[in-house]
Amino acid sequence: MSRTRIFKVSEMTESDMLSAAHALDEGAVSVVPTDTVYGIGTGAFCEESVLRIYQIKARPATSPLQILTGSLAQAEAVAQFSGGAERLAQTYWPGAITIILPPTPQGENLTRGFKGLGLRVPGNPFLVKLLSQMSHPMACTSANLHGQPVLTDEETILKTFDGKVDYIFLGGQLSPTASSVVDLTEEPRLLREGGVPRADLEKTLGQTLTVK
Repeated sequence: MSRTRIFKVSEMTESDMLSAAHALDEGAVSVVPTDTVYGIGTGAFCEESVLRIYQIKARPATSPLQILTGSLAQAEAVAQFSGGAERLAQTYWPGAITIILPPTPQGENLTRGFKGLGLRVPGNPFLVKLLSQMSHPMACTSANLHGQPVLTDEETILKTFDGKVDYIFLGGQLSPTASSVVDLTEEPRLLREGGVPRADLEKTLGQTLTVK
């Protein structure tokens, strides 16, 4: 069992933030609060650490992870944004919408065999600040064991992940509302209606979304 460093996000100093951002870039596996549920993530280009997340969650390594960034500019380094994707990002980021886009050459290694990358700038202020201080995006997925309910409270997070990850950042009780997921790799598709209603997405995109 490894030693987990545990922080309450409200008590973190600037030095703590910089240290955590550097550790994530170097492959630390961390549980973080998002604007939806708690997530578990690491530096997106740290392949061994990404595989460690799959092992901790007992999740098939063929399932994609979401890519979180602190800004649209960070996301544009790893994914190709169409005009419609740009409008969605500018309207709803930071926020509960995941946009699946073709990778740039730099982002190609993050696709894990899929056509696109699912990207999001989350609406949690702590996490956005942490991501903004990282040199690379974060590969992230929900902080729960595979097939189990998502986790939104600090007590269950500690029981499940203390001793299994490098950092746990406690951000209080979270909401179970999932992000909306829009796939723009080919024909625009709505894969999941969550934090942003379908009608709003279609109005911003200027196109009708087919539903999976």
